[in-house]
Amino acid sequence: MKSANENRQPNSLSRLFTDAATAVAHATGKPLAFGACVLVVLIWAISGHYFGYSDTWQLVINTGTTIVTFLMVS
Repeated sequence: MKSANENRQPNSLSRLFTDAATAVAHATGKPLAFGACVLVVLIWAISGHYFGYSDTWQLVINTGTTIVTFLMVS
């Protein structure tokens, strides 16, 4: 027996979100995406010397990774 939600047709906004989320999941699962992330972290780590390993320097990577993590698990 199907639930009430299974009988409804998805609206266009829901379909658009599903398609976008699927495309992002496929793109971020590629080796190139992983390599880009490693590169960003390396650039950030090297730049620490030039920014004196300041709180703001740390905040940049913390904020970036928090946002990306939130979006990836949402």
